[in-house]
Amino acid sequence: MIDDALSKSLRILLVDDNPNNLKVLLEAIQRCGWKALMATDGESAIEQTEYALPDLILLDVMMPGIDGFETCRRLKSNSMTENIPVIFMTALSDSTDKVKGLEIGAVDYITKPFQQEEVITRLKLHLKISHLTRTLEQRVQERTAELTQSLQQLQQTQLQMIQSEKMTALGNLVAGIAHEMNNPLGFISACLKQVKPNINDIMEHLQLYQKSFPVPSEEIINHASEIDLDYCIEDLSKMTDSMLVACDRIINISNSLRTFSRDDREYKQPFNLHEGIDSTILILKHRLKANDKRPAIEVFKEYGNIPQLQCFPGQINQVFMNILANAIDALDAFNVDRIFTEITERPNRITITTLAVDKQVTVMIADNGIGMSEEVKQRIFDHLFTTKGVNQGTGLGLAIAKQIICDKHNGEIDCLSIPGEGTKFVITLPI
Repeated sequence: MIDDALSKSLRILLVDDNPNNLKVLLEAIQRCGWKALMATDGESAIEQTEYALPDLILLDVMMPGIDGFETCRRLKSNSMTENIPVIFMTALSDSTDKVKGLEIGAVDYITKPFQQEEVITRLKLHLKISHLTRTLEQRVQERTAELTQSLQQLQQTQLQMIQSEKMTALGNLVAGIAHEMNNPLGFISACLKQVKPNINDIMEHLQLYQKSFPVPSEEIINHASEIDLDYCIEDLSKMTDSMLVACDRIINISNSLRTFSRDDREYKQPFNLHEGIDSTILILKHRLKANDKRPAIEVFKEYGNIPQLQCFPGQINQVFMNILANAIDALDAFNVDRIFTEITERPNRITITTLAVDKQVTVMIADNGIGMSEEVKQRIFDHLFTTKGVNQGTGLGLAIAKQIICDKHNGEIDCLSIPGEGTKFVITLPI
C-alpha cells in the first residue's frame, strides 16, 4: 500500500475541456488528499506534464486541437514523461478505440458518465501499481549497483592477489610472506659487496705473481688461453655489479608488492624513469642475448630530456618489466616460423622512447614482433586474458600494469598494434 505521507504528495493531472467534469473530478481527488492539476486541451497538458511530472494523468479522448490519442502518443515518446500512467476518459464504447488507446500506452479506460467511487478506485489501483513499479525499479538499480561494485571489488582483489603471485616466480614464496624475500636477498647482496673487494685483492695478487714470474710455464699459458683470462678478469667485476643491481631491483619489487594494497603505507618519491628502464633491461639481459634459434634482440633507447617524477618506483618498474617481457615473448613467437637468416635480415628490435610534452612524460615501448589482431588488442588489459599457452602466462601482467598507471598514478596506457608488424605501448604520466 501507499503510505499516508506519500499519498498526500501525489499529483493527478486532469485533462478535459468540460468544466463540469473537471469540477467533479477535482472534488473527488481532493477528498483523497491528493493534489490536482488541470488542463483543458492536449497542448497545455503536455506542457504541464513536462513541467510538473504528475504521478498519474486522467486524459479525455475528445478535445479541441490535438485529441487524447495524439496527446498520449506524444507523452509516451518523451523520455521525461513516458513512464507516467495515463487513464483515458471517454464516452466512446467502441472496443476498437479502447484497444487503440491501450496500444499507444494507456493503462486503463474510464467510461463517461463516470461514478466518483469508480474513478477513485481505479486511480488508487494504478497509483499503487506505479508506486510498486518505481520501487521495484529502484531496488533493481540499487541491487545492480551493489553487484557492479562487488564485481569491481572482486576484480580489484584479484589484481592485488596477482601481484603476490608474481613474486612467487622470483623467490618461490607465498604472497603473504613476500617481505621475507628481503632477508635472503639482503644476505646475497651483502656477500656480493664483500666479494667485489676480495676479487680485486685476488686480481692484485695475481698481478704480483705475473710481475715476479714474468715467464710463465707452457701449462699456465695454455690454461689462460683456454679460459680467456683477460676476458674473465674484465667481465668478473661487471657481473658482480650486475648482480648487485639485480638484487636491489628485486628488493624494490618485493617492497612495492608488500605495500601495493596498503595505501596508508605508500608514499611517492622522486624517480628517474631512465634508471628504472635501464635496470629492467639489465635484469632481462639474459633473455635478450643470442641463442641457437635467433640472433640477439637489439634494444634501442631514444631518451628525451625528462624530469624526475613523483611516483611509486617499484610499481613503475613492474610495468616496465611486464611490457618488456611481453615484447620479448612476442618476438620469440614471431621467430617460430622464421629461419635464422630471415631473422638476421629483419633483426628483432625493441625501441624505447621517452619525451616530455605539456606537463606529461610519455614512454613508448615498441617491438617489431608478431603484433596482434584488433580483437586481441581490445582485451589485452582484461584480467586473466592471455594468448600464451598453458603455464606460459597468467593474463595478469598487463591488467596490473593498467591498474598501476591509471589508478595509482592518474596516467594513461594505450596499445597500438598491427599484425605482422609489431606492437607499441604508450604510457603517459603527469609531471
